[in-house]
Amino acid sequence: TSTATGAPNFHITAPSLTFTVTDNGSTTRVNEVSDATGLDFTLSTTHSQSIVAEEWCKELESRTGGKVKVNYFPGQTLVKAPQLYDAVVEGIADISFGVLAYHRGRFPVMAAIDLPLGYTSGVVATKITNDVYAKFKPKSFDDVQVMYFHGHGPGLPHTAKKPIVKLEDWKGMKLRATGNSAKIVTALGGTPVAASMNEAYQSIQKGVVDGGMYPIDTNKGFKLGEVVDFCTEAFPIAYTTAFYVVMNKDKWASLDAETQKIITDMNVEYAAKHGQTWTDSDVIGRQFLIDQGGKCLPLAEGEAPRWVEAVQPVIDDYIKEVGEVGLDGKTIVDYIKTQLESLQ
Repeated sequence: TSTATGAPNFHITAPSLTFTVTDNGSTTRVNEVSDATGLDFTLSTTHSQSIVAEEWCKELESRTGGKVKVNYFPGQTLVKAPQLYDAVVEGIADISFGVLAYHRGRFPVMAAIDLPLGYTSGVVATKITNDVYAKFKPKSFDDVQVMYFHGHGPGLPHTAKKPIVKLEDWKGMKLRATGNSAKIVTALGGTPVAASMNEAYQSIQKGVVDGGMYPIDTNKGFKLGEVVDFCTEAFPIAYTTAFYVVMNKDKWASLDAETQKIITDMNVEYAAKHGQTWTDSDVIGRQFLIDQGGKCLPLAEGEAPRWVEAVQPVIDDYIKEVGEVGLDGKTIVDYIKTQLESLQ
């Protein structure tokens, strides 16, 4: 998914603004910044989430009357995706926007969010991700100042040539999937094939795989709607991927109380904006698939409980794994389920 393409690095500086971006994947030299007093956010410049992140930067400059200025480095031009979080901890970046799944095992409480619990939209996924953090306050984030979280819309099976609408349809099917989505494919009876999202288009087009597990927006964002024929609307087992936006603690402490309040208020607004943008992108991605002649199919009658039962071992494994480090995974999962029921 677009979630694995890298995430934004913001570098907020004062008094001058250095703004370097990469449109085409080439490497851009990052200018030296003097008198840096600000913040850091990687995604390509045209991705909808990158646009929202850049808007955050400009809005902060506006609300502080130019007192705080932002250097925005999308597309991993400042820090590579797997290093985004530690770059903030170590002060290389002031703020990073990254993917929790890049750091498997490091954030066990928040890992529950990515389970196949039945998400229906990015709005819902985003609210629940922030609610889980607020409820459980995981100590794994104590080395940063958390800004906010968000999550993409429902991750669903997409296939070429053959639809999947009942469990038996999974037999012999190979889908591009990684991480939790690979576990879901296995649990449902398919075979996951590890590949980057950038490789997915050709892999499906050439028949190396029969499709992929990904959020609906990816049909347009990565043009996968051109090479798949079906989206299975298996919402009862849909997953999300959680994203974080965090700031270096020392940088946060260096900001005056007024600026901190402005940022805190903005964070609430922009978490919601990211969630709505994921949802809007799903609408566009779904229509893109349909415009290419693709179809969005519901599960066959009576299949929903079978699929939910089939993926339960993925959830049970999570509960067991976090239990080994002293966490009550069942309580976390049950909380998410309760929130989902109240929101959907």
